[in-house]
Amino acid sequence: MRVRTFELRLIGVALVVCWTLTAALVLLAYRPGGPIDVIVGVLAFVPLGIAVLGVVWPPVVHGSRLFPAMVWLGVVALLVLVPSVVGLVVQLRALGSQTLLPSLEAAYPWLLALAATSLFTGFGIARRVLGQTAMRRRRLVRGILVAAGLTALTSVLLGGAAVANDIALRDRTQVASRFGPTDPDAQPELCTGPLSLGAAANVTLHLSGDVDLRPLGSVELAGRRSGDDYRWLAYVATDRELGSHGRAQVGGKSWVYGADGGWRAAQEADPGQYTLDRTLAETVLSPGFRATAEDRGVEVIEGARARRCRVAVDGDTFVSAVPQVRWLVGDADLHRWRGQLDYWVFLDGQLGQVAGNVNGDAAGIKPAALLGTIELRLTATDRDQDLVIQPPRP
Repeated sequence: MRVRTFELRLIGVALVVCWTLTAALVLLAYRPGGPIDVIVGVLAFVPLGIAVLGVVWPPVVHGSRLFPAMVWLGVVALLVLVPSVVGLVVQLRALGSQTLLPSLEAAYPWLLALAATSLFTGFGIARRVLGQTAMRRRRLVRGILVAAGLTALTSVLLGGAAVANDIALRDRTQVASRFGPTDPDAQPELCTGPLSLGAAANVTLHLSGDVDLRPLGSVELAGRRSGDDYRWLAYVATDRELGSHGRAQVGGKSWVYGADGGWRAAQEADPGQYTLDRTLAETVLSPGFRATAEDRGVEVIEGARARRCRVAVDGDTFVSAVPQVRWLVGDADLHRWRGQLDYWVFLDGQLGQVAGNVNGDAAGIKPAALLGTIELRLTATDRDQDLVIQPPRP
């Protein structure tokens, strides 16, 4: 019995760690403004309290079937909670979203994790209150009722506060945003609706990769596009090379920024493949790809409202959409890689941001490697401005 208690408490400690990280991130890092964002952060500690009770009173049971069931309940809670925490870290670190729960699709993993944690704790509380000699069915019913109460109370408190703060944030009028219109009463287009590109845009691109959790390096790119003309420079810092690259196309003529630090005229077979946001949109955000896009809800990014959508993508398509990824992976075959891309449709019906990742077999990148991952974030801002692309001087 002591061994079983220890094992269940160990699972409970893992849940406590995950919920502690979640609460700390929401309280310390999620500060988008809004009238009650501090209250949202404080209420994020309520699930942590539930998890702590699961450590103090673990759901110890007898029988060859019930104990594995309790273990699997805790494991399921962790399997749902860990990816949710990772997604929250990514959202706070890179995506710029000011909305914590933009849709039911974004909220339901947290609800599942909370329900599983509450069940884990509820059975322990029922055993503590009724005693280990009480009838098994009675403890089961009492545990489910306790779990239902904890889940409902926490959902109402935390979820209600988060949604109320998000609504207040959406209704706040901001004069301007580099991402697009800020009308609080307007609704962005649906994920499967029309999607266009701005006539011009300031474009940034961030790529990073790792193999078996060891970093490959990063690519930081910044440039401008106006129609089919573009000019950009990228700083590449990987284990393959360290230096700058660049591409430009103005008036049908192409240039390449070389290793010597200068521009030279070039005869590109397909210069359009380096048009950044246009290349990506035409490759993976065509109507065919977006026909099955997942709607992740409406978010606020730097004051501009946008609908966040998600599409699945394979490795070859990813490379075609973002050829700069070759600076990270070389000539490795990525056709078995799989991943997802999130794209944001702003109030003007235009693409303003794309973020996502792909991963798969990394043996082609490094010998004997197992898993490789490439992450991407692209922004296209100031799309309503008249940008002029000056041709480079060789």
